[in-house]
Amino acid sequence: MAVEESTMIDEVYSQVTDPKLVRERRSQIVAAAVKLFSEEGYYRTTIQKIAREARVSPGLIYQYVKDKDDVLYLSLKDIMDSYCHEIPLAQAGIGDPVARLEASVRAYCKVVDQRKTATVLAYRTSALLPQQRREAVKAMELKSNQLLSECISQGIEAGYFSPELNIEIATYQCVMFCHTWALKYWRLKAYCNLDQYLQQGLPSLLNALLSAAGRDHYDRLITT
Repeated sequence: MAVEESTMIDEVYSQVTDPKLVRERRSQIVAAAVKLFSEEGYYRTTIQKIAREARVSPGLIYQYVKDKDDVLYLSLKDIMDSYCHEIPLAQAGIGDPVARLEASVRAYCKVVDQRKTATVLAYRTSALLPQQRREAVKAMELKSNQLLSECISQGIEAGYFSPELNIEIATYQCVMFCHTWALKYWRLKAYCNLDQYLQQGLPSLLNALLSAAGRDHYDRLITT
């Protein structure tokens, strides 16, 4: 593996300049780090422990990051990137704003389901990042939120969502519905799987946002 002069990839310095190799190695490092951060806590987790979990040398990790803060930032960035990748895929080809929001929430929940540990980790550790990194994570959160906000805004314009809705509050109601699957999974897993959680919870979430015309419209959507 050729090591070249430092470069900036995804706002984190790396000595390795091959983007594909950086993505692959960082994915390996992040998976190990998320497990350890969740089990042992951020402060008790060392680069040496991450290296053992990832089955690489500490020296190799330092070729892809400068320090443990970089690893935590990449861990949080990874899940945010997943939202921004998976939600647009779910939205593709859906013009109806109610159906589009429903598909978006389903996709968001599926990411959370696949990344439950990382989702909980984000709540526990984001405050540990330096301020500039915290602001970057907030910006990524707002970017993924916008995918939901646009559906709500379009639904209001179409008359399907209540015109009295505060779009920001409605967006976070959707976000928290999704995150609850990870945050309270310890309890919910005894009562339902993800499909059941969505089947029972998603109609209630959407009905709270819909106008009278929107409820009629939604009833037609789910019966066709």
